[in-house]
Amino acid sequence: MQNPTQTWEQQQQILRTRNSSQSVRNSPTKEEREDDETSRSALSEFRAKEEQIEKKKMEVREKVFAQLGRVEEETKRLAEIREELEAMADPKRKEVAAVRKKIDAVNRDLKPLGQSCLKKEKEYKEALEAFNEKNKEKAQLINKLMELVSESERLRMKKLEELSKTIDSLC
Repeated sequence: MQNPTQTWEQQQQILRTRNSSQSVRNSPTKEEREDDETSRSALSEFRAKEEQIEKKKMEVREKVFAQLGRVEEETKRLAEIREELEAMADPKRKEVAAVRKKIDAVNRDLKPLGQSCLKKEKEYKEALEAFNEKNKEKAQLINKLMELVSESERLRMKKLEELSKTIDSLC
């Protein structure tokens, strides 16, 4: 396909050659005048079509830029709508995330504390058991002491009675 500017240049060259041949003869023939007229009308027709194509090209370009502008605006609006949807889906998302982080931190703190509690609870039970055993032992020893003291008193009383009888018999 020929470039439109090349075609126009070729037509100009043809016209110049004809004009130069006409100037040599000074009297163009009827046929040459018709050819000259035809080429001029073809040239003007070509120029008109070129202008029309250029206008159409500019119109299309303007429409494309207008569409691009609208597309950019719509993209911005869609981004805003997406942000609103995300915010609407979970309006307290940041606060929820912060509370969840705090819960996780407390859980991490609770684990060793729970283990410490279990250990100390076990130690407490062992200490309580040892305390109760010692208390039982003490109670048994106190009972034994009471028995021994009672027995000792009884024996002493018996001995005193015997001594008293012996003194009474001596007198």
